[in-house]
Amino acid sequence: MSDSSNITVMIVDDSATARRILTDIVNRGKNMEVIAAVADPYEAVAQLKRITPSVMILDVQMPRMDGITFLKKLMAQHPLPVIMCSSFTAEGSETSLKCLENGAVEIIAKPRSATKMDMLELEMRIHDVIQSAAMARVRSRSGGLTAPAPTRPAAPSATARAKLSPDEVLLPPSASTVARIPPTPKIIAVGASTGGTDAIKAFLEKMPPDCPGIVMVQHMPEHFTASFADRLNAVCSIKVREAKSGDLVEPGLALLAPGSHHMLLRRSGSRYTVEVREGPLVSRHRPSVDVLFRSVASNAGKNAIGVILTGMGDDGATCMMEMRQAGAFNIAQDRDTCVVFGMPAEAIKCGGVHETLPLEKIAARALAVAKG
Repeated sequence: MSDSSNITVMIVDDSATARRILTDIVNRGKNMEVIAAVADPYEAVAQLKRITPSVMILDVQMPRMDGITFLKKLMAQHPLPVIMCSSFTAEGSETSLKCLENGAVEIIAKPRSATKMDMLELEMRIHDVIQSAAMARVRSRSGGLTAPAPTRPAAPSATARAKLSPDEVLLPPSASTVARIPPTPKIIAVGASTGGTDAIKAFLEKMPPDCPGIVMVQHMPEHFTASFADRLNAVCSIKVREAKSGDLVEPGLALLAPGSHHMLLRRSGSRYTVEVREGPLVSRHRPSVDVLFRSVASNAGKNAIGVILTGMGDDGATCMMEMRQAGAFNIAQDRDTCVVFGMPAEAIKCGGVHETLPLEKIAARALAVAKG
């Protein structure tokens, strides 16, 4: 029998193997359980007449009705937090991003053969994403956000590597190094997680072609970030692309950390570049906002503007405080416009935030600070 405190999950996937693997993974999570695992949306509808799960995991590509078609019907008639489960194909990535635009709150990669450590990290991500989705405010058909979900205890990871210090990837910032930072162009560093694809899009769409260079981390699986960057590039006035090591941080350009890799800011004289590298999970993530923000504190200092957007957990909180101590000006998205007011709340609690603003006002404020 389901415990009322549990996060209940419905899985909709035409692959019996995927349903079995996902069911085993979910049921190993603390305070979460699968209450239905069905092969297609028609079976899901039949189940929804008698049960309402906390979260649905929905396959993107199914034969009788594809995931995005079902998602649109679901969000119009029976809105609930939906996690899209997608393959690593270009088509799967593109469709998953369309699903996020149509109300889904997260993406996970479809489980596949991998090393034991890779599977442990995937399991941890699935548990974290379910936890985030259960806390998410679902976007209604009218475009508004539902009331915040009740707070639930965090689900611990299955692996001891889940929480590692940013020191595993780079050394703490040096006060003497920060003091030697010469006058350089302003840059903007952005971190986001659950709900962040919409938030980043809204933020970047307000950026003019001569805006400061932007570096961004959005928690997203490998192979999905390139498609996300391409979609942003198509709708924004500025250029947006997935970062690679050695890319210059230039006005009118936003660089997005690739999935499954950390991104760090580097400085050479008055110019900034990025370094993309492998490494352990940091603050439960790779890419990690903490890794980016610490490198920004060390290499940009007072020339930086930090932005922390919607998301679950505390990634970015500690190192946003380091950015503030190095002279950066930091902005957090407010509770009312966040899908999950987790990462901004933790950054505020750590003391790293100067101002908390609605999403629609953050870009203008960041630009004003940069000009000032």
